[in-house]
Amino acid sequence: MNTVKTFLLMAALTALFMMGGQLMAGQQGMLIALVMALGLNFFAYWNSDKMALAMSRAREVSEAEAPELHRIVASLAQRAGLPKPRVYIIDNPTPNAFATGRNPQHAAVAVTTGILEVLNREELEGVLGHELGHIKNRDILISSIAAVMAGAISYLATMAQWAMIFGGGRDDEDSNPLVAIVMMIVAPLAATLIQMAISRSREYIADATGAEICGNPKALASALNKLANYNRQRPMNVNPATAQMYIVNPLSGGAIANLFSTHPPMEERIKRLLAM
Repeated sequence: MNTVKTFLLMAALTALFMMGGQLMAGQQGMLIALVMALGLNFFAYWNSDKMALAMSRAREVSEAEAPELHRIVASLAQRAGLPKPRVYIIDNPTPNAFATGRNPQHAAVAVTTGILEVLNREELEGVLGHELGHIKNRDILISSIAAVMAGAISYLATMAQWAMIFGGGRDDEDSNPLVAIVMMIVAPLAATLIQMAISRSREYIADATGAEICGNPKALASALNKLANYNRQRPMNVNPATAQMYIVNPLSGGAIANLFSTHPPMEERIKRLLAM
C-alpha cells in the first residue's frame, strides 16, 4: 500500500511541476527549470553518501575497531542478499542511525556512539535491518527523484518572482498576476509537503523490510521507542538537510513542525511493527 502511495505522490509532484511550468513560464521556461534541477540533483545523487557522512562528521571504522558492529552488519547484509555496506560511527551520545549511498554497491551505514550504549543486540539488529531496508529498497534513488521534482518547482517559483519584478508577461493578454503569486507561494509549499509525505511512506516500508531482515519486529519496535524518547530529551545538533536520513527524527519540533516532518508518527510505526 505504501509503495502505491509513493508512486501516487510522485505523480502528484510531476503534475504540480508540469502545471506550474505551463502557467508560469511556458514550455521553454519549464524545460530550463528542469535541466537546472536535474544538474544540481545529479551531482547531489552521485555524491550523496560523501556529503551526508561529512555533514554528520561520521568516521569509518574497521573490523578491528568495531568487531561486533561489523559482524551484525555483515550477517544482516547476507540475510538481505546485499553487499556489506561500509560502517561508520558518529561521536554523539544521542542514539540514532542512518544509511546512505546511491545503490547497494556504494552504500554505508552510520550509527552514533549513543546507540551502541543504549540498545541491546536484538534492538541494534532491528535498527540496522531498517537501514539495510532503505538500501535494499533504493530509497536514496527515490528521494533523489523527489528532490529533482521539488527543486524544479522551486526554480519555477523563483523564475515567476523575477518575471514579476522585471515586468515579464505584461504584454501577454492571457497572463494573470494572481496566478503568478499563487504559484510562487503555494507550489513550493505543496512540493515540500508531498516530498515529506514520500519520505514518510518510505520509512514505513523500511520498517517492514527491516523487520523481515532481522526477523524480529518486536525488537525493532522496542528500539524505535527507546530512540524516540532519547531524541526528544536530547535532540541532535544536525544539519536539517540530513535529518530525513535518520531512523528517528533527530530534531525537536511542535505540532506545526510535525506537518513538515520527514518521519511518520512513532506510535503508528510501532503499532504496525507489533501487528507483524
